[in-house]
Amino acid sequence: MAFLSGIELSRRFYREEVAPRVRGPHSAALLGPGSEVLGFDTARSTDHDWTARVFLFLPGVRDVPVPGTFLGHPAKLVVATLDDWTRGFLGFDPRSPLRTDWLATPTQVFAEFTGGAVHHDDLGLEALRRAVAWYPDDVWRHVLACQWQRIGQEEAFVGRCGEVGDELGSAVVAARLVRDLMRLCLLMARRYPPYSKWLGSAFARLPAAAALTPALTGALAATTWRDRERHLVTAYEHVAGLHNALGLTAPVDPRTSGFFDRPFQVINADRFVTPLLAGATPIGAVDQFVDSTDVLGRRALTRRVVDSVHG
Repeated sequence: MAFLSGIELSRRFYREEVAPRVRGPHSAALLGPGSEVLGFDTARSTDHDWTARVFLFLPGVRDVPVPGTFLGHPAKLVVATLDDWTRGFLGFDPRSPLRTDWLATPTQVFAEFTGGAVHHDDLGLEALRRAVAWYPDDVWRHVLACQWQRIGQEEAFVGRCGEVGDELGSAVVAARLVRDLMRLCLLMARRYPPYSKWLGSAFARLPAAAALTPALTGALAATTWRDRERHLVTAYEHVAGLHNALGLTAPVDPRTSGFFDRPFQVINADRFVTPLLAGATPIGAVDQFVDSTDVLGRRALTRRVVDSVHG
């Protein structure tokens, strides 16, 4: 059977099997975890946990019998009330989010809630999705600043590791910086960065990817720290230009320079942090300082972490 994307499979399942069995107002969508929600599914995605699935939101939960299979795939219908499911998935009410709600919710979760497809909407699902389509401006500036901060904390280590003969350590630092630059570009483009499996795929869809990919790939493929640094310099200066194009701060000189008296070229990322923060403390969103899948997958735990860190 020819591959049918998860979104199209869900759409057909709703139209052919779910909609005829529903009476009265409802919303229906494909949301939540899964490569298909982000639009990155392929035929490989069908080898496990692959279903024709629809989230059906009703004013009150009731059974809606549907076939157990659809087009040769297991079928799954999740029935819930919209408010309860949304609060459980996001961990807060998107109609009135607090600053800590934004910071305690991983970008992957926002991507899963705002991605996918809405098949029918009587109950206001699209309005909830629009409410968290992107960060408020002050939170956006804060998250951007903290992403620059991560770069500033390690940008000199590529050269320092290499200078003492630790090319492996230099390569590891370079890879971390490439990852942070990719996430920064997505944040600049107002896209929620997905988790690692799909980070490169999401980055590749950005307009900036064509110019940046050769430099980022070059930094990863280099076998000496000086070559890594050369490619990273190209990437830094391009991303600095993207920052200036946003107009969120006064223009910052996009050129790299030396790191104190040491022979390393860096972007001196703190120059971007300070004007974006306007005096705030650079801590950031939870997935900028927590890297455990087990923690990031638990809304109550990420909230406690952020409440603790942000006071």
